[in-house]
Amino acid sequence: MERSAHTDTFARDNLPPLDQWPELLLEGNPDVAYPARLNCAAELVDRHVDEGHGDRVALRWPEGDQDKALTYAELKRLTNQIAQVLTEDMGLVPGNRVLLRGPNNAMMAASWLAVVKAGLIAVPTMPLLRASEIKPIVEKAELDAVLCDKRLADEIEHCLDASHPAYCPALKHVRYFCDNGPDGLETVAAAKSGDFTVCDTAVDDVCLIAFTSGTTGKPKGCMHFHRDVLAMCDTFSRHTLKTSPDDIITGTPPLAFTFGLGGMLCFPLRVGASTVLIERLTPDELLSMVDRFGVTMTFTAPTFYRQMAALAKNYSLKSLVKTVSAGEALPDTTRQLWKEATGIEMIDGIGGTEMIHVFVSSPPESVRRGAIGKVVPGYIAQVVDEDFNPVAPGVVGRLAVKGPTGCRYLADDRQQVYVQNGWNLPGDTFKFDEDGYLYYQARNDDMIISAGYNIAGPEVEESLMTHPAVAECGVVGQPDAERGNIVKAYIVLKPGFSADAAMVKTLQEHVKATIAPYKYPRSIEFVSSLPRTETGKLQRFVLRQKAQKNV
Repeated sequence: MERSAHTDTFARDNLPPLDQWPELLLEGNPDVAYPARLNCAAELVDRHVDEGHGDRVALRWPEGDQDKALTYAELKRLTNQIAQVLTEDMGLVPGNRVLLRGPNNAMMAASWLAVVKAGLIAVPTMPLLRASEIKPIVEKAELDAVLCDKRLADEIEHCLDASHPAYCPALKHVRYFCDNGPDGLETVAAAKSGDFTVCDTAVDDVCLIAFTSGTTGKPKGCMHFHRDVLAMCDTFSRHTLKTSPDDIITGTPPLAFTFGLGGMLCFPLRVGASTVLIERLTPDELLSMVDRFGVTMTFTAPTFYRQMAALAKNYSLKSLVKTVSAGEALPDTTRQLWKEATGIEMIDGIGGTEMIHVFVSSPPESVRRGAIGKVVPGYIAQVVDEDFNPVAPGVVGRLAVKGPTGCRYLADDRQQVYVQNGWNLPGDTFKFDEDGYLYYQARNDDMIISAGYNIAGPEVEESLMTHPAVAECGVVGQPDAERGNIVKAYIVLKPGFSADAAMVKTLQEHVKATIAPYKYPRSIEFVSSLPRTETGKLQRFVLRQKAQKNV
């Protein structure tokens, strides 16, 4: 590894041992032949200014009837000013971790870039997370600083409240943006000079810890280098999406997801293109924004495309060329509906937080019906059996992947589950054909993927069990035509409680109040008992089979 620029060595100290890393395919690939010292935020923003393209528009967003924008030169200055606040006012040093919390807006994007530019480590979190879900992230990553949208302050304030169960005593530095007060980040940053020397980070310094819940709800921190951020741009975005400086991109995935971080920020900035950041979108609004801003490429989940297909006739969509789907399996019916409505062949993809972004996909001209695609250039994949032997075409097995990016969990024993024999095992079952096209079959764990969101069944179970009416429960995914899957809960009530519609609503509202609202069970079935093994272990596979029969 290169000499780190980090004064705070926490990240490198907590990387997995080298013998537990996946094999990284870097040698001989000019796409990822980066210099030993680079800062990915400077590559994404400052480089364009230095090359004379500072007047190009980087960020766009709607504000009422007006269209707002920041050029690359303005974005460079703003990120420098925020970096000054982080280092001069908050006293942070390279290697410190900063929790980021906000919807897709210019200040969330600028804050991410400023954190990385200062040699700090960004830890973005979903806007809907509750304080009880933020606390384990704070503790796992040993965070002491937060940049947060003021409208999302309540949950952070719980973390600062010594009387609250989610109290995080380590949090010392908190600054809110989208706040016009005298202490708001915009106000304080505006007083800074904008003269900032970008931190001289190593190509393999950690710049991002992206948390994924996994199947247990216990958060896993995926540690990514400056090199990884550029690699996702220079593989999937370059070769499959063929992103160009003339692109204008928008979509729904949050910047807190690596799917959103890539598609909604890094991919366009890497080539000097433009991104339209919108905090909340309905299918109708997304189509409207395509026409309003002349969008050429969209990113969203299959659920949205299915809903937009019925509305597409109401819009011209003349600028739209490419539409990217990821986050959950893309049903062929949805692909065909979208194609019939717009004439556009969907770009499907599968990736993962551990790998930072998409590693299997195909450009529109190479799509094969029913397949997600082939491995993205720079990656290799194989389908293996339980003994890690490659299987023949048409045989279902576990997907194993290698490439220029790979899984490095933050101090987590699950590293040895995800990485085996130098390969990344994303937890999906696939089969492939003679031409190398990969066909998704299913997840091989308890993760529920609903409308693009990853939801851990055991986490929802834990939330339900905190309600006084619940004696036992089991949570699984139930297939759904609109959302891919929904969260289905099988619940045994305690004596004295009624299994009626009112109880269903009560329990749904309880889950929404205790964990992120999108995780609530959309379907609840009351049962007299749950299937268990002789040792008492819940047999979720039995519940999954039952849920599938009930569709």
